[in-house]
Amino acid sequence: MKGVSTVRLPDEIETKIKIKANMEHRSISEQIKKYITDGMLSEEYPDLPLSFVKKTLEAKKEIEAGIGKEYEFGIIH
Repeated sequence: MKGVSTVRLPDEIETKIKIKANMEHRSISEQIKKYITDGMLSEEYPDLPLSFVKKTLEAKKEIEAGIGKEYEFGIIH
């Protein structure tokens, strides 16, 4: 079930979120969800760069969707 939560943010952070949301063509709510998700991933995998974690999760979803390809070590395509 989706819930609604209210979060109070300092004006400076709210302004930065609005700017980034606009740049990324997201709503403010979507941008906040992205930041929360990124933060949770960073905490779950503290020794790995966030970009690596995201690419790995993306690759797993591609495999589940049937469009992923197994990497052949030593072979460049």
